[in-house]
Amino acid sequence: MEAFLDSFKDFLKITLFDNTMEAYLWFFGIILVAIFFKRFVSRKVTSLVFKFFARIMPKSDPEQDGLLKLLIRPLEFLIMVLAVYFAFNTLSFSGIEDGTRYKSFINIIFNILIVIMVTWCLIRMVDYLAVVMAKRAEKTTSKVDDQIVLFFREAAKLLVIITSILFIVGSIFKLDVGSLVAGLGIGGLAIALAAQDTLKNLLASFIIFFDQPFQVGDFINVGGTYGVVEKIGFRSTRIRTLEKSYLTVPNDSLINRELDNLSLRTFRRAKFHVGLTYGTTIEQIQNIIRDVQQYIDDYALTNQDGLVKFEEFGDSSLNLMVLYYVETQDWGVYLKVREEINFKIMEIVAAHGSDFAFPTQTVHLQKEN
Repeated sequence: MEAFLDSFKDFLKITLFDNTMEAYLWFFGIILVAIFFKRFVSRKVTSLVFKFFARIMPKSDPEQDGLLKLLIRPLEFLIMVLAVYFAFNTLSFSGIEDGTRYKSFINIIFNILIVIMVTWCLIRMVDYLAVVMAKRAEKTTSKVDDQIVLFFREAAKLLVIITSILFIVGSIFKLDVGSLVAGLGIGGLAIALAAQDTLKNLLASFIIFFDQPFQVGDFINVGGTYGVVEKIGFRSTRIRTLEKSYLTVPNDSLINRELDNLSLRTFRRAKFHVGLTYGTTIEQIQNIIRDVQQYIDDYALTNQDGLVKFEEFGDSSLNLMVLYYVETQDWGVYLKVREEINFKIMEIVAAHGSDFAFPTQTVHLQKEN
């Protein structure tokens, strides 16, 4: 046994590329430990983060599984990057030409990767917070808080990314961030001019947020395009059209064009014409108008502003105008009401011995003597 231990100690002292076998064993050992325990450590860290969120938001009912799904992958990558970083620090590069500069370069790369992994984790935490806040917002009747959640998520992500970039520039590359920002000068002005459209859309997003011409979930008409607002971002608004396509509209276009928020109307209007045959008598027309008007006025989902009038003499029909307002915002309910009223109009016309006209022509032939 002693002989084996002595041989193993001698093996550990063997030098290869200016590093002992002991250093190489530490290198691979650290990486193997990280591979085997990264999932366990990730779950433990997620559990601690979840307890923190549960303490600061006790009424939000956060789900630990949701946080785990978001954090498990970036945390595992972070653990592996840290493991490889510490493993490389066990090796010596003194035998390599410019070994010190080489190791310094590797350290910079690893530091950047670590910052990127931490940024990834923070962004996933922001996503989790947004999900929790969105669930709380769903319990309220107002849609303003839903919009606030979207703005919070986008703004928080942007802040995390900018902070990470400044940290890399200042702490890793040892550059004076203040002097760098101050030295932008004309270059910064040129960038601002080049990005003026982006700035316009950013300002427009704040106008939409505070003025609230529409909210997420509203049915709007912009430039002749109808759709439901699904997301309001810093630069653009996403609309699900009636054709189920996903339309992206710059926010600046939304505030500078006529926009009809159809969700804010109190009624849906229905207007159409009913054409009766020319053989219909005055008394029949009057009775049909009276009964249709009475049915529309008595209908549960219509108001008293409905009108049924004999409007004009058509080419092939006597045209009645039918106008009424349905007290609903639901498109399906509106169609159901129209269908029931249309069926009733058919019954009333048939009950009074008349019929619906269709395009006809009467040709008179005159016999020559």
